[in-house]
Amino acid sequence: MSENIDNPSNPMDTVKWVLAVVLLGSAVAVNQYFGELSVLYRALGIVALVAIALFVAATTVKGAQFLTFAKEARTETRKVVWPTRQEATQTTLIVLVATFVMALLLWGLDGIIVRVVSFVTGLGA
Repeated sequence: MSENIDNPSNPMDTVKWVLAVVLLGSAVAVNQYFGELSVLYRALGIVALVAIALFVAATTVKGAQFLTFAKEARTETRKVVWPTRQEATQTTLIVLVATFVMALLLWGLDGIIVRVVSFVTGLGA
């Protein structure tokens, strides 16, 4: 069920999003324009421009909501009980065996169907 929730937005958010997109586009343009420079310098410039663009985007309402979501997701990930090495190995082996058995069954079924169709149509396969 969808609820119509009005999100308060700052009129400057549009300007900030445009600025972030311009910064990302300029990172691509600067990388192309300064192609003769060292890759290290170009990479540092791109990292700086992307970091600035991310900072500008994070100051918007949607950016703040995304950061809150990311923090909550990280908190939830920490609560996950991960399987032990033995459990992961056993589960992997079960999946591999089940896949192999299904492959054999499908291969046999395919062979039977080919022979039945060949018999019915009179064509030798």
